[in-house]
Amino acid sequence: MAPGNSPGDDGPYGIDAVTDPTLGELPPSLTDRAVASRTHTEPVEPARLRQRAAELLRQGYRLALVSAHHDTADADDGAVIRVVYLFVSGPPDTRVELHLRLDPDTPAVPTLAGLSFPAGRFEREMRDTYGVVPLGHPLPRRLVRHPHWPQGWYPMRADAGPPPSFGDPDTPYPFRPVEGPGTYEIPVGPVHAGLIEPGHFRFTVVGETILKLKARLWFTHKGIERLFHGHAPAGRVALAERVSGDTAVGHALAYCLAVEDATGTQVLPEAARMRAILLELERLHNHIADLGALCNDVGHSILHAHALRIRETLLRLNHDTTGHRLLRGGIILGGANLRRVPDPARLEAIGADIRELVALALSHTIIRDRFTGTAVLTREQARDIGTLGYVARASGLTHDARVSHPMTQYGDALTIPTRTGGDVLARFLVRADEIDVSINLITELTNGLNPGYITGWPPLPPARSTNTGTGIVEGWRGTITHRVELDDDGRVARVKIADPSFFNWPALPVALNNTIVPDFPLTNKSFNLSYAGNDL
Repeated sequence: MAPGNSPGDDGPYGIDAVTDPTLGELPPSLTDRAVASRTHTEPVEPARLRQRAAELLRQGYRLALVSAHHDTADADDGAVIRVVYLFVSGPPDTRVELHLRLDPDTPAVPTLAGLSFPAGRFEREMRDTYGVVPLGHPLPRRLVRHPHWPQGWYPMRADAGPPPSFGDPDTPYPFRPVEGPGTYEIPVGPVHAGLIEPGHFRFTVVGETILKLKARLWFTHKGIERLFHGHAPAGRVALAERVSGDTAVGHALAYCLAVEDATGTQVLPEAARMRAILLELERLHNHIADLGALCNDVGHSILHAHALRIRETLLRLNHDTTGHRLLRGGIILGGANLRRVPDPARLEAIGADIRELVALALSHTIIRDRFTGTAVLTREQARDIGTLGYVARASGLTHDARVSHPMTQYGDALTIPTRTGGDVLARFLVRADEIDVSINLITELTNGLNPGYITGWPPLPPARSTNTGTGIVEGWRGTITHRVELDDDGRVARVKIADPSFFNWPALPVALNNTIVPDFPLTNKSFNLSYAGNDL
C-alpha cells in the first residue's frame, strides 16, 4: 500500500452513432480472421485471488484495470457478478486476466489494496458503481459517489433502474483536519476560474507550508462507460474520442484496439503506422501547450505566448492531416484515415522552434529556480502509487506502452526519455525530450507512406469466440487501457476505461507535501491531470 494522500480518501459508505463508409472488396491479406487472442484467462476462486495476484506482481506484471460485470442471463448459473482483473507485462506483450464469479445478492471480494495501491482504488470504484464489497479494505470509503447520491443504488448494475431522487447530504464531507498551533485550511474549488472541470482541493497549512492536501473529484461523473452498452462498435468510436477531449486519438485508438482484439480483426501495417503518427501528433500539441503554461505559472508570459503560437501551428497541421484540429476522425475501426501525411521538413522546423523555447526557459534563472526541487515525487513513491506516463518517467521509471505493447514497428527512432529528479523541472524536461522523440518517430513512420482510408472493418467470419479484447496505448499523459466485451449479436456489452489520470491523481497530494501554497498551480500544471478522464 503506497503511503500518502489520495483523492477522496475520506467519507463513509452508506452522440449520435457514426457509421463507417461503404467498403469495397477487401484485399486477400484481410480475409483470414482466425487470429489467436493474446490474453490468457484464468478463473480464480476468491480464496485464491490474493495469492495469484501476488504471484503476478512479483513476476513484474502491472494491474492495468479492474472491471465488474453484471450478467443477468448466464447460461450456467443465472444472474452473476463477474470481476475481471487485468494484469499486463512487456516486452513481450503479455496479458493475464483473473475472472471471479460472485453472488449478485451479496457480492464481495478479498481486497488487494495491501498488494497494489491502484487495486484499492479500483475496488472502491467498483463498490460505488456495482455494490461489490472489498473485504478487509483499509479505506472502505466512497470514491465516486458523493454524499447526495442515493444509498443502495448502484448505477452500473443491470437492475439499477432509473436513478432515485438525489438529495442534499446529511452531513458535510468529512475531511480529516490536521490540528495544531497555527494550522488553518484553504479550500479551493470545486468551481474554478476558466473552463476547467470541477474538483475540490482542501489544504491544511502552517504559514505557507502545505501539511496536507485532500482532493475531492467525481463532481462530473457522466456514466461514460454505460453509454457504450448496446451499440454497434463502430457507432461508439466518436464517444471514445470524447472521453477526454485532449486525448481523442489515445482513447479512440485504445477502444478500437480492444474491439479488434475481441473480433480478431487484422490491421494492415500501413494503417498501424498511420495510427502511430496520429498518436505522436497528439503528444506534440499537448506537450508544447504544457511547456508554455508552466512558464506562465512562474511569470514568463512571453514564452507562454510563443508556446501557444507553436501549438496553433500544430493544430493547423492536425487539421491538414485529418480534417480536425484535435485529430478526430483519424482513428477508425480496423485502420486509419489520413487526408495528408505530415511533412517532415515542416515538423523539423517546429521542433527547432520548440528547442529554442526550451533553451530560453532553462536559461532564465527565475524559471529554473522555481522548477528545481519543487514538488518532488520520489522513484519509490511513483512506483508504489502506480504512476504512469511522464509523471512516472520524471521520477526514473521507464514504463511505456509503445515498448511493452507495441502496435507497430518503431525501430531505433523510439527512445524513452527519463529523469530522476521527480520535481517540476524533471516533468518539464521529460516532455521537452518526448517532443524530440515524437518528431523523429513521425519522420520515420511517414517514410514511403501514402495518405488515404485503410480499414479491415467489418471483420469477416470466423469471429473470435470469446468476444472480449483489450487495447493498450501510450497516450500523451500515459498508458490508456480499454477492455471491451461484445454480446452474441456483436454489440457492445461492456467497456471498462482506465485513463492514466486515475493512476496519477493520488500522486499530486504526495508531491505537494511540505511545499508552499503558491507552488500549487505550478505543480498542478506539471502533472496536468484530466478531470474528464478520471470522472467517467
